[in-house]
Amino acid sequence: MKVSLNWLKDYVNITLPAKEIADRLTMSGNEVGKLDVVGGSWEHVFVGQVTALDKHPNADRLKLATIDIGTERMTVVTGAPNLEVGQKVPFARVGARLIDGHTGQVAELKPAKIRGVKSEGMACSEKELGISDNHEGIMILPADAPVGLPLSQYLGDTIYDIKVTPNRPDCLSVIGIAREVAALTNQPTHIPEPSYAEEENPIHDSISIEIADSDLCSRYCASLVTGVKIGPSPQWMQQRLIAGGMRPISNVVDITNYVMLEYGQPLHAFDYTQIKGKKIIVRRARKDESLYTLDGMKRDLNPDMLIIADEKDPIALAGVMGGADSEVIDPTTSILLESANFNNISIRRTSIKLNLRSEASSRFERGISPELAPVALRRATQLLLELAGGKAARGIADVYPGKSERKPIPLPRERVSRILGLELSTERTQKVLESLEFSCKPAGTAGDLLVTAPYWRTDVRMADDLVEEIARIIGYDEIPTTLLSSQIPEQVPAPMLPLKEDIRDLLVGCGMQEVITYSLVSQATLDKIDPQHMLGPALRVANPMSLEQEYLRTSLRAGILSTFASNEKHEKDGIRLFEVGRIYLPRANDLPEEREMLVGILGGPRLERSWLSGEDTLDFFDAKGILETLFNRLKVKASFKPAEDQTLLAGKTAEVVVGGERVGVVGEVHPKTAALFDISTQPIILFEIDLVKLLSLTAAVYRYHPIPRFPGNSRDIALILDASIAASRVQEVIESFPLVDQVTLFDVYSGEQVPPGKKSLAFSIRFQSAERTLTDEEVNQAQQQIIDRLQRDFGATLRG
Repeated sequence: MKVSLNWLKDYVNITLPAKEIADRLTMSGNEVGKLDVVGGSWEHVFVGQVTALDKHPNADRLKLATIDIGTERMTVVTGAPNLEVGQKVPFARVGARLIDGHTGQVAELKPAKIRGVKSEGMACSEKELGISDNHEGIMILPADAPVGLPLSQYLGDTIYDIKVTPNRPDCLSVIGIAREVAALTNQPTHIPEPSYAEEENPIHDSISIEIADSDLCSRYCASLVTGVKIGPSPQWMQQRLIAGGMRPISNVVDITNYVMLEYGQPLHAFDYTQIKGKKIIVRRARKDESLYTLDGMKRDLNPDMLIIADEKDPIALAGVMGGADSEVIDPTTSILLESANFNNISIRRTSIKLNLRSEASSRFERGISPELAPVALRRATQLLLELAGGKAARGIADVYPGKSERKPIPLPRERVSRILGLELSTERTQKVLESLEFSCKPAGTAGDLLVTAPYWRTDVRMADDLVEEIARIIGYDEIPTTLLSSQIPEQVPAPMLPLKEDIRDLLVGCGMQEVITYSLVSQATLDKIDPQHMLGPALRVANPMSLEQEYLRTSLRAGILSTFASNEKHEKDGIRLFEVGRIYLPRANDLPEEREMLVGILGGPRLERSWLSGEDTLDFFDAKGILETLFNRLKVKASFKPAEDQTLLAGKTAEVVVGGERVGVVGEVHPKTAALFDISTQPIILFEIDLVKLLSLTAAVYRYHPIPRFPGNSRDIALILDASIAASRVQEVIESFPLVDQVTLFDVYSGEQVPPGKKSLAFSIRFQSAERTLTDEEVNQAQQQIIDRLQRDFGATLRG
């Protein structure tokens, strides 16, 4: 919410510097994210008056304007089409820093000679001053602008960009912020009561209101003004709208936007003559109904959406956007002003469903008070009569099926002191609350109060809300700091946290990058990685933000594959990604199981591009090597066995087994699955580890061994054996011998030099004893025992 300091001054006396007001608003819960000073760079720019306008002697399209700035008169060359004698304009002298209307860059104004005539300054447009993007002509100031006054003093302003919390719809208005400033600075507010002349004919003779679905519309108010004249809004209103982040359009539309910014109540103006049957019906949309909205788009409606309709057709999307058929255009002379209160959940669902967010919907979504509707309507009607002319029908149409009385909230004095840890007198408590325009009455017990919140404070519902208001206004710095009165609770072990951090560090050390993907996905995305629905049905969110975030994920695979697809479009080198996160597995009559998982993906060139690197790509063994490194550092012994997986390619997939239990899988992603995610890189390798299972297998106490005192002895052997025998099985047998310290597979070969159906495996074996230096005879004997065992178990022979 952007709030102009000059606008705030209309409702509250500003006694503090702008920066201090920003600090107090922030400390009270309305964070000022940014403070923009309008006019801070307008040095050497003044209010000037055009006293003469002559033709340029050497150019037909240029004119010589004489501008009085109070102390002297200056002549400038201009081509602006809207300049006239007597007008007040912003005038920049030489040395002023302005925005170039063509390049958008800030430049210093220098003296110039244009077609032989010296120009001593420049009459400025709004764009050159940085007020708006309007560069079609010179900015015309009001007739009462004082000549010679620095423009920064006349139009300068401070704009607060306030981050309003979801529970404070009243602060999405200038008056709402003014009330906050008044309470924080101990100043009164002065908010004028709207009033205007009315005609004798009552409004009920011209329009009738029916609320067919009162659960979605608690109040609907309308006023009628005839004989209006559409035109531009005055300069002061346009400036305030621009300061509030809105674009001026016409006097009628600007008035509705102005009052929305002023009071926080969205309004809408209908062309009264386009309302069929002179009747407004607030109802749910019917099946197969549609509406062309003000943005020219056709919107398909459904019965979950609330609409404003006449006797025949929809004319507006309630609380979101008006319809094109009843739009106020230049020939419009009769205006029906709408000010209503709609169900916040309904408005939010409609705006999300249609992807149509607006300033109006953002306010309705937060739950504004229905009591605000007639107040804002009278203010808008008053401005409409003042700025567009016309006559107002007597009274307003007001249908209020959702009316309810505001009940006072008991506020015990003991509750205030217990929550704040601060003893406050009843008088001070009452003064603070009354500064926020709460009404307070003594309750039965001495010091207790009965407090009634003002109608605009829809967020205050219980005593603790009142205590929060007290704390905000007196300042959190006044609440004393105390030490805990009891012993600090002992830390509850959470072994999963350090495990996840260790895994992240180890995988980053292996050259991988961590990603974080959304926990909510679409059903279509889940079907891509679980076409056989082996993971079970996913849980659907009751109120999804969009169709793309409708279900809780049952696997991390979809997120990592989508991220890979996004990265490969602009990444030429290899991609190595991983994610540690939760999946959500449904359980009958219970909350879902939130299981911690690890997923990783690799693909693309193995090395960075250079004249030294080859064409090798990342493959299954790169992923397997990363997992082996991970498990080794976690002091876990893992093995890999052939497996099948619906997402991965048969024959290039292995399950990861630790302690006889399957904890994960690694394999090449099936090309059909990759194609579903628009991935062109081939191959891509994916691994997935169940961290809950892994955690139970890493809980053993680490045992460290001393560095060997005696040297080792390495031998290499090459074996011929059946191609179907896994190298890991052979390695396990070799490692089972007591004198074997380390075994490394360094060569795998199948081809002409080995018989058909056979392969060659070459191992480097390190023999070592912790008690003595091994002799060659001992090593030879141990090696022969290994060869004999491999021959018995696998039919292996030494390769000649």
